[in-house]
Amino acid sequence: MDTDLDDAHTDYTSLRTRPVPTGCAESEADWRHRLQHDTPGGHLLAHNAMTRTLTDGGPIHLMHTTTALDAIRASGQLYASSGCLLAALYCAPLTETPAGLRPHNLGAYLLQNKPHTRTLWIEITPTAPTPAKGIDYLRLGHLHLHTYLNHRSFLTEAEDTRLRRKALHQIRTTAPFLDMALANATRRRTAPGTFVDQLASAAQYLPFLGYVYFEVLSEYLMLHSTSAETKAYAAAGEMNNRLFKRLAFSAVSGMDKLFDLSRFHPGHQRLHDLINGIEPRLAPGAAQYTRDRLSHLLTALALEPGQDAAAFTFRDQDFDSLTRTAPSLLGQTLFREMRILERYPQLYLAFEQAKALRAWNYWNSHQIATPFNGFLPKGEIGINPACPTATFTVWLAETCERGLLHPVDELDVAFAPRMADLSMTAMRRDATGKAAGHPAVV
Repeated sequence: MDTDLDDAHTDYTSLRTRPVPTGCAESEADWRHRLQHDTPGGHLLAHNAMTRTLTDGGPIHLMHTTTALDAIRASGQLYASSGCLLAALYCAPLTETPAGLRPHNLGAYLLQNKPHTRTLWIEITPTAPTPAKGIDYLRLGHLHLHTYLNHRSFLTEAEDTRLRRKALHQIRTTAPFLDMALANATRRRTAPGTFVDQLASAAQYLPFLGYVYFEVLSEYLMLHSTSAETKAYAAAGEMNNRLFKRLAFSAVSGMDKLFDLSRFHPGHQRLHDLINGIEPRLAPGAAQYTRDRLSHLLTALALEPGQDAAAFTFRDQDFDSLTRTAPSLLGQTLFREMRILERYPQLYLAFEQAKALRAWNYWNSHQIATPFNGFLPKGEIGINPACPTATFTVWLAETCERGLLHPVDELDVAFAPRMADLSMTAMRRDATGKAAGHPAVV
């Protein structure tokens, strides 16, 4: 069993939950129950159209948008890329209707806002029902750390020294906030507004906090929204992706061009204003939810289960001690710092292909042909390009005036168990073609 990847996969249809550090006031099962049963949209965690399709065992229809149609035709291959789906081709679900293929609301958003792309319709026929296990990229810290430790030889001594020094500096600099989060997870509460302001400040030094902050707020919006739009999507078995898109694009200038959550760090008043502009009813509770949920989640993500959250401190930790006590947080920090190394475009495949091989092996052993983003089953789904059993058919598709997809031309392409070069990926690239990421404020 690959324990790093097993821990990183979530199945809301299962009773299995992970252990949390001792001293935590709530378990993962406590939060699972609260999210599923005490929120308007909680039923969609375990019962949604996407996971229902996966577990039925029938054909799965997905859409993928691309700017590289000519290259795909010429090579005859489709490659995976990294990101929230780790080592899969990023897609959104499609539903068959008599009039055509209806995109999930995530896909509809992509079609409306990426007019320069072409759309592929991909039909996957698995040999057995796919488990409803989604990969939670916030839990990939162990994988990032072990990949770094096993492949340090690809780095120069200066690169390695800088990487370790910067990661340790970021964690030490934000130790006061990290300790505050531990305290809140053990019921030593901070005022919500103060907590959010401290979080916003710390996230500018420790980029991983921006990702956790954003996902917590996405969860808050998507599970608590009661708007007419959200109810309409829920009736179709879908979470409302428009909510987190509005949050990201309102919070950070240029986020629609470069989706980089290291830049997401609104303070308390800014958070209130952002949520008020999306769904005013939810604004008053946003700060308290952030404090409670993020404190628990960050503690569970950062510390090993054997650690006592009530007694642990991040102050004065060294690199070796963090590899034992907080390996996941250290791995996430190293990963994001590595992405801004000058040579990362050359190093990308060495590190990401290593992770991909482990991911593909895990997915194949668990018969997962279509891994999805499992922090929330919100429709971000991918294709495992190394799946040996499923069959795939790919068409170029066009969208009609009703927003439905229709096949135009079947493509002679195959999936290759290889990561795309960084220059070929649309995600996490700045204007120079390098992976996005911003140095910590020092």
